[in-house]
Amino acid sequence: MSDKVYNTLFLCTGNSARSIMAEALLNSFGHDRFKAFSAGSRPGSHVNPLALDILQATRLPIDGLRSKSWDEFARPGAPQMDFVITLCDSAAGEECPLWPGQPITAHWGFEDPSACTGTAEEQRGKFDKVFRQIATRIKIFNSLPLATLDKAAIKRELDTLGDRATQASTTAF
Repeated sequence: MSDKVYNTLFLCTGNSARSIMAEALLNSFGHDRFKAFSAGSRPGSHVNPLALDILQATRLPIDGLRSKSWDEFARPGAPQMDFVITLCDSAAGEECPLWPGQPITAHWGFEDPSACTGTAEEQRGKFDKVFRQIATRIKIFNSLPLATLDKAAIKRELDTLGDRATQASTTAF
């Protein structure tokens, strides 16, 4: 069993919902194996309140969560990432900074729950759905035997997770 802690950066354009939820989930589920971070190419001024509500409702810590630029993780002295995972098509299509150490990259596309313009109940439902989808992928990611896989096998596993059709998870959090 490896004692390595894997640094993982989740990216979205605004860093206000999906990447924030992924950061909180991986830090909770993989607390002894992973240190998760999140950032955006064009971060907003704040975290979406519905994302924070869902995290609090599921008893995940929200202390320290904030929208931040991916530039924070590309400068000298930043933690070296083992994984960089984009969660929205916008960030996946942008030219990312050069990440020191050649981390494994992947794209896991999720619908933007912040784009829902329905009723408050419909908006909450969209956030719940995306949260469950992210939680399912994070649980699978956390269960991978990373210490026994080579870099190419890990990349294939992450890409397979990203290729799965985005659908509502029936897995309870």
